[in-house]
Amino acid sequence: MFVTFSSLFSFSGIGTSRFNIPHMDKAVHFTFYGVMVVLGYLAIPKSREQGIGNSKLLWYIVLFAVLYGIIIEVLQHVATADRHGDLLDALANSTGAIVGMLAVRFLFFRVPSLK
Repeated sequence: MFVTFSSLFSFSGIGTSRFNIPHMDKAVHFTFYGVMVVLGYLAIPKSREQGIGNSKLLWYIVLFAVLYGIIIEVLQHVATADRHGDLLDALANSTGAIVGMLAVRFLFFRVPSLK
């Protein structure tokens, strides 16, 4: 909900930050979608995972995040007056989702050593 609202709401009357960091919005997109994938994976109860493998479930979450990011960018372009869709934002969203998937795999899919 937060991502949808902040993506489609007009912030034209609200002051911006004093700091002018180039491409900061891309870093925000990357971070939001990476966190979305990690939280999406953690939000699935363990009892539901038994019907579907962890890896497949993670791919579904990433696919949802990537498609959601693309849809939001299209909606910004066609449904808002002062916002515009950006291909590079969609790329940052998708890259963040993939890095979020890699983080989940690194943190939760490791096989414990026998030592």
